[in-house]
Amino acid sequence: MTTLDGAIREFLALDRVAVVGVSRSSDQPANLIYRKLRDGKRQVFPVNPNAERLEGDACYPSVGAIPEGVEGAVIVTTPEVACRVVDECAAAGVKRVWLHRGVGHGSVSDAALERCRQRGLLAIPGACPMMYCEPVDPGHKCIRFLSRITGRLPQPLDAEGRATG
Repeated sequence: MTTLDGAIREFLALDRVAVVGVSRSSDQPANLIYRKLRDGKRQVFPVNPNAERLEGDACYPSVGAIPEGVEGAVIVTTPEVACRVVDECAAAGVKRVWLHRGVGHGSVSDAALERCRQRGLLAIPGACPMMYCEPVDPGHKCIRFLSRITGRLPQPLDAEGRATG
């Protein structure tokens, strides 16, 4: 059984990751996540169908358009768009997704989680990678602590949609 910490460690150990929802506005959550992951020891690819370059890097219109593919995707979109992105990830052979949740629902919805289950994707349904990427800034460290003590951290879902932690 994979715990949340284990699922997060495994996700953050991936070498090639897409961040879907990177914006032209550099202060958006997807952009912050993109930059943090890019500064680590992995290849990170911004995905936005409406841009050719973001954050100074080539941008891709979909996860499937990334040359040589990716192992995981952080989805930082609306829940409605997240459903389509889950489908794209499955079609591209991506096996792990992280449905971002900051304030509100973020990318998480019952429909997106059901699509993950139907397509056999391992999912982290909520929270923010910024809460776990070292070094963690004080604000995200505080959010992680409060989420943990209030029981609001997500439980990872296996490829059959069952909570694993």
